[in-house]
Amino acid sequence: MATSQVETVGSGADKLKLVAAVLLLLAGLVAFYWLGKQGALVQWGALLAGLVAAVVVFFSAQSGRDLWAFGRDAWREVSKVVWPARKEAIQMTAYVFAFVVVMALFLWLTDKSLEWVIFDLILGWRK
Repeated sequence: MATSQVETVGSGADKLKLVAAVLLLLAGLVAFYWLGKQGALVQWGALLAGLVAAVVVFFSAQSGRDLWAFGRDAWREVSKVVWPARKEAIQMTAYVFAFVVVMALFLWLTDKSLEWVIFDLILGWRK
């Protein structure tokens, strides 16, 4: 990973960038509803413009760069994983389904046995 320490937003410029990103996102949402009579294309264009501007400003701040580094490191770790072949994945899935069926039957039989013992033998209730 990029770092093992917890970091917070430190500089005033980064805090200002994060506030600007939130304001740009809110401006896009407000523009979407405010431009309701202009048509759907203008509405969605304003919303997407605000969203893109907010993302660009966010990723220019230290928090955004840290998030990008974390995503890059996570992708690098995922590429190191040895994924099972299709045949192995199907076999393991079949084992899980078989276990679930066997366990469901066991629990059903246990439930019915306890129901019979408690209600018929002990309490004497007949259905």
